Amino acid sequence: MTRVVTDGTDGCCDVLVVGAGIAGTQAALAAAQSGARVALASAGSTFSGSSFFAGTWGLGLIAPDGENDVDDLADAICEVGRGVADPALARVLAAGAGPAVARLQALGCELQEAGNAGERDFIPCFDRKHRSWHGLGRESYRAAMGTALAAAGVALLPHRELLDLVSSSSQDGEKCVTGTVLYDSEPNELQIIGAKAVVLATGGVGGLYRRTLTMPDVLGTAQAVALRHGARLVNPEFIQIMPGLTAPVRDVVFNERTFRYASVEGLDGRFTGELLDERAGHGPFTASRADRAVDLAVVAAGDAGAQVGYHLPERLPEFMQTYFDWFRASFGRDPADGVRIAPYAHASNGGIRIDAAAATGVSGLYACGECTGGMHGADRIGGLSSANGLVFGHIAGTSAAAWASGAHHAPEASLTGKSDAVLPRLASREAPGALAGLRGLMQERCMVVRSEDGLLACLAGLHELEERVQGALEPCEDARQLAETRRAQDALLTARALVTAMLARRESRGAHFRADAPDEDPAQARPIIMGLADVL
Repeated sequence: MTRVVTDGTDGCCDVLVVGAGIAGTQAALAAAQSGARVALASAGSTFSGSSFFAGTWGLGLIAPDGENDVDDLADAICEVGRGVADPALARVLAAGAGPAVARLQALGCELQEAGNAGERDFIPCFDRKHRSWHGLGRESYRAAMGTALAAAGVALLPHRELLDLVSSSSQDGEKCVTGTVLYDSEPNELQIIGAKAVVLATGGVGGLYRRTLTMPDVLGTAQAVALRHGARLVNPEFIQIMPGLTAPVRDVVFNERTFRYASVEGLDGRFTGELLDERAGHGPFTASRADRAVDLAVVAAGDAGAQVGYHLPERLPEFMQTYFDWFRASFGRDPADGVRIAPYAHASNGGIRIDAAAATGVSGLYACGECTGGMHGADRIGGLSSANGLVFGHIAGTSAAAWASGAHHAPEASLTGKSDAVLPRLASREAPGALAGLRGLMQERCMVVRSEDGLLACLAGLHELEERVQGALEPCEDARQLAETRRAQDALLTARALVTAMLARRESRGAHFRADAPDEDPAQARPIIMGLADVL
């Protein structure tokens, strides 16, 4: 049931990257190009996760409009972050975006260019000006990166879910990560894979909600794994809540630019037109603008969603036309006939805290992409999620390869005797129900509208679910049930961290809205950083 992999031909490696979206594939390629033996594991197929979620119509990618624009973009990131972004990481992101785009193009990845780049809709969400804008096509990326990964000799390990890390002491007594425990669903076995360095690129926390615009396996469990091994989280309370469709199709992103030509059920008043025009400038909800009234009207419409009708111009702007064409081709329906929308959990602005080298503070452990935080703040400029994965994925892979080249430890030796000790052979029949219950709690208490009473009730509910899982633990040798149990336990820990941070931020700022504290408090213009002790 448990296999220890120590043979270089069977997956033991210098660098193991977990997660195969944009950030993970970038990290794997960068580590391999630095001379490391690299394996790339993913819970789904290679090229998966939120980066390749089918319910979104495309991936925007922005960069500075030339070198002279780097400082302005870094400043804009911090301004939009509203006091909780790390200026040093914002600068790394802004400076690295241009070179990242150039690397993609050198690999043969075709980037879409705007035909009418000066149109208002090509100003990125929350930004104050036009930047260098590109559309990142998933198929083109998959083809170009697939070829590059194969040429670099990266070993692909699909359908392996991260359950834990393996650690040992280095030559100087420091604790180092030396491998991972993965669940391989196809043979239904646990695998302990040795690695001199591990990169986490596992995505955000959207799967913790019942209604989400991510893949359901994006549960934030790696954040819990990192916490248990000594890493910290930063700004986990800032989760992007996006309007998505409930009719005529479900679980599909809504094009916020169309708010400009829309009427929304429940939104009435003298300034409705101005609010909808402002709301058209950004996809995610923000509490920091007056147009939050639009999202609150959508919330009030309930689970069925708010009816959206259109009064469209004869000629649609390019950005909207592209969306309408995609929608018709994908679903055989015309969004111009009207849709219903409701709030959906989407991307994370916060996560595992890293530094400019993508290091987590735990020796041998690096992280990149949406599972991390710090480079964004309370709100995030549109197109920087893709840029973040490209920039910090490359940095993480390079840093991990450099660490792995040092004589810090011997991962093969550190795995001896670990096969039965790392993951307890206990499973709980309550695990699947606990995960479903968690999603219901997060949907009810932690979406757009939050309050102290609701968050405390959510914490109490999470504690009850934890006790149910713990109380039903029994000896088990079935890998699937063991993985199912650890998945629920880690999802509950990450959810607890999110709710704890939401309680601590008793104000409304960016993506975080407290109905009982609806105004922004200047004294709280700082990040929330938390370790395991702050959560338990």
